[in-house]
Amino acid sequence: MTKTNGFPLKIPFLADLGVQCTRMDKEGSEIELALETRHQNSWDMAHGGVLMTLLDVAMAIAGRGADPDGRGVVTIEMKTSFMAPGRGKLIARGLCVHRTSTMAFCEAEIVDADGKTVSRGSGTFKFVKRVPPQRAASGASDTGADG
Repeated sequence: MTKTNGFPLKIPFLADLGVQCTRMDKEGSEIELALETRHQNSWDMAHGGVLMTLLDVAMAIAGRGADPDGRGVVTIEMKTSFMAPGRGKLIARGLCVHRTSTMAFCEAEIVDADGKTVSRGSGTFKFVKRVPPQRAASGASDTGADG
């Protein structure tokens, strides 16, 4: 059986980072990451890309959890604000604040072990069927989920 770290699907990138999903339901999401040296920037704190990944995933999981049809989501856009250094164990919580038939509008926050806000984000996610897009022949554009 493939280890999914609590996620509903196998996501190799998140498994490689060590991200754990502890909650995904219609009320929101929660994921965790115990920072290691490999997650840090030159100032010995969480790299901004790691924080953005946590926010993106927390929001995407919240969007998926809010969809009664169980579709996947793809990120359309996201905004991130960095507020404090990320160190130790980080917890990201996501919430779907509005949903339409095709989009989820979500927010997420990352806190450290002391409950201090490290980063916040908001994003727009498009619902898609759980079929990865196929690569087009060389020189042609990719065909997305809408085909």
